[in-house]
Amino acid sequence: MLVDTAGLLCFFDRDNEHHVDAIQLLEDATVRVIHSYVLVEFVALCHARRLNRAGALALTAECMDNPAIECVWVDEFLHRDAQTLLESRTDKNYSLCDAVSFLLMQRRGLNDALTTDHHFEQEGFVKLL
Repeated sequence: MLVDTAGLLCFFDRDNEHHVDAIQLLEDATVRVIHSYVLVEFVALCHARRLNRAGALALTAECMDNPAIECVWVDEFLHRDAQTLLESRTDKNYSLCDAVSFLLMQRRGLNDALTTDHHFEQEGFVKLL
């Protein structure tokens, strides 16, 4: 599965209605892929929502260091491909982070996303939360 910003937030925030489900889904997953833009977006989202900054940074470090999670570093080529995808979907409100996720999922043959974001469904993927 791809771990999206919204899914990571559900996992992190104990008050989130999907917290328990996010924990279980992450534990049960055989494949866990995250990318650097998700980590950036997650820290910014936690800051905006006044959630524990130290805890958010610790979780991003865990995502980078955990051998059970593949952390993909977005390079110039993936960024440009994502921007091209956005330019072809002007009718959608996708973020650049979303576009990177969609491309990674397509390229890796992933169908499931740990997310609450309906944009994944618009691109034909399964949102698990």
